[in-house]
Amino acid sequence: MRTLTHIAAMTALLATPAAALDIQSHTTPGGIGYWLVEEPAIPMVALEITFEGGARLDPAGQEGAANYVAALLDEGAGDLDAVGFAEARDAISARFGFSAGRDSFSVSARMLSESANETAALLATALAEPRFDADPMARVRGQILSSLAEAKTNPSTLARDAWFARAFAEGHPYASPVAGSEESVEALTREALLAAHGRLLTRANVTVGVVGDVDAATASALIDTVLAGLPEGEPVPPAPVAEAPPAGVQVVELSVPQSAAIFGHAGLRRDDPDFFPAFVMNYILGGGDFSSRLMEEVREKRGLAYGVYSYLSVLDGAALHLGSVQTVNARMAESLDVIRGEWARLRDEGIDEDALERAKRYLTGAFALRFDSNAKIAGYLVFMQREDLGIDYYERRNSLVEAVTVEDVNRVAAKLLDPDALSIVVVGQPVGL
Repeated sequence: MRTLTHIAAMTALLATPAAALDIQSHTTPGGIGYWLVEEPAIPMVALEITFEGGARLDPAGQEGAANYVAALLDEGAGDLDAVGFAEARDAISARFGFSAGRDSFSVSARMLSESANETAALLATALAEPRFDADPMARVRGQILSSLAEAKTNPSTLARDAWFARAFAEGHPYASPVAGSEESVEALTREALLAAHGRLLTRANVTVGVVGDVDAATASALIDTVLAGLPEGEPVPPAPVAEAPPAGVQVVELSVPQSAAIFGHAGLRRDDPDFFPAFVMNYILGGGDFSSRLMEEVREKRGLAYGVYSYLSVLDGAALHLGSVQTVNARMAESLDVIRGEWARLRDEGIDEDALERAKRYLTGAFALRFDSNAKIAGYLVFMQREDLGIDYYERRNSLVEAVTVEDVNRVAAKLLDPDALSIVVVGQPVGL
């Protein structure tokens, strides 16, 4: 039997390039729609499943329930306790991953072609019959609480959580960290986790991508096996749409030598006609590592910080343009001034043709790196479906970047960038703020 270590070594050499993808759309006999890429070069199958909802479905007072459930799904299921489940998984060289996000609950599986049926059966048991035994619950709860306690000394994590708490009104699901709080996690009972499991994993809210050494008939059978034990459920309601984050600066005191800041304001949704001009614009502003304006002005010219970046974040209930910087307390105020200045300079002066061409060259060239493994391809199939981008999106994506003009970027920059609207949270002991 080939091992996953051997297969992982081959993956880097044999992964399907983006240009060669043949994406198929199918529906299983059980009624589950999915996208498939057949890649027989490696005797392995990657399966990605996403359930809509995620942590935003956690009830008030039970924040962190989705995250807790994700951490327990491989800690015993059906007739297998935690040890038995691990032994059964290892015996067939399978790998499972479970995670909760703000808007979704994700399941990943990597399996050998020759043991795909056994892997699907074991994964089906994990999804439909989690045990939530007392000992694993106590151990995992301790791990989560330890992580939450450690986060209280991490300025970057505190800044992120404080930014979302400030940006979204009290009671909005995005205002709470996905992992919850120490108080909410301590209060979660087995009954609460069983209820969360019932909310999170339903067939009505599933999106599936499959890549690897598998044909449509086999893939359909695997998917139906994996999802057979889950309830049909109802489509989750849309996320509450949030208002724009409040402008201004909030300082959270923490005795550390370096401050961390999160800054941002409203962005654009992916279906906005101006999304791609905004995407290119952000690369030039703060998304391009050492080639970005923020990095050049903050780090290269002034040495204010080791790194600074910005990015577009699209949630189900909010579109954001965010960024982050971390520097010594004495230089945080100056760093934020420079960032505001670059926000304003791009808005007022725009870009030139040379900057646009350099951005396009990178954004189109680097796109293929998203497809350098079966797992990444499967994840991208799910992403395209969830965002309703169309089955040919990966073929069109680079042409959408190439179609962006200087005039497009400058128009969107003038509309979107507003340094006075930036909502800023700084954690540390910044001087002058």
